[in-house]
Amino acid sequence: MNIENIKDFRSGYVSIIGRPNVGKSTLLNTILGEKIAIVTAKPQTTRNRIMGIKTLPHAQIIFIDTPGIHKPRHKLGETMVRTAMNALSEVDAILFMVEPCKPLKGDIAVMDILKKAHSPVFLIINKIDTVRKQELLPVIDKFKGLYPFKEIIPVSAIKGDGIDILLEKVCDYLPVGPIYYPDDLITDQLERFMVSEILREKVMDMTEEEIPHSVAVEVERWEEREDGLISISCNIYIEREGQKAIIIGKSGKLLKDIGSAARIDMEKLLNTKVFLEIWVKVKKHWRNDMRLLKELGYS
Repeated sequence: MNIENIKDFRSGYVSIIGRPNVGKSTLLNTILGEKIAIVTAKPQTTRNRIMGIKTLPHAQIIFIDTPGIHKPRHKLGETMVRTAMNALSEVDAILFMVEPCKPLKGDIAVMDILKKAHSPVFLIINKIDTVRKQELLPVIDKFKGLYPFKEIIPVSAIKGDGIDILLEKVCDYLPVGPIYYPDDLITDQLERFMVSEILREKVMDMTEEEIPHSVAVEVERWEEREDGLISISCNIYIEREGQKAIIIGKSGKLLKDIGSAARIDMEKLLNTKVFLEIWVKVKKHWRNDMRLLKELGYS
């Protein structure tokens, strides 16, 4: 679309914040119409700042998906929360996402942080498909009494309900500005990062207890062959030997299942055949080692 010369074209940056597991990444994926952020039922899935670009005929919105704000228990958690906090500065609007229930302790903690924000804040009540309409009114009243939200928008990120209204309202608050990114670009994330996230998502989906949060993934080798096939070698890092045995599984079955599921998604992302090699390695206490965190891209 030819949008560069449109009069009063609007553009700007919008942060999506909230407690872990309220649906921030699902919202971003639904807005973009493609999966760029991994989604699992486990809390604290998102660890990095992920940028999604939505280009409309009259506006370009650059969304910043952030890790859930929580009380950190290790250096990785501190890095995640710092990433989320940094995303509140120098944006044109903030989407504070909650679930359709009265404010929880974590929601109130986020609202205390928002009192220092200079940007307009929207309250986005997600998962409205899980409650009756009349149940939303007391939820809205409770949140309105705690913070002066500019807009309150109920949505179902998973079903797409309310998304058009949300985009329309966001555009109203954006300044007149240029198109920052090509209109066919939907994220600034590199393919290597997205491949590592796909593998981490499958590990999180297929394991339980502490293991999902003890896992990091590194793309060690990436080779594009003449026949179009991409050969990728990844390391899965965990903190203890016992966790390594669990991820590999009996006769290597779980690791094979993880690899098969990851390869299917990688091939969809890269639009070509993928040969995937996975190694499971122990890096003790990596979540509290700042040097290792920087090596793994958490800084």
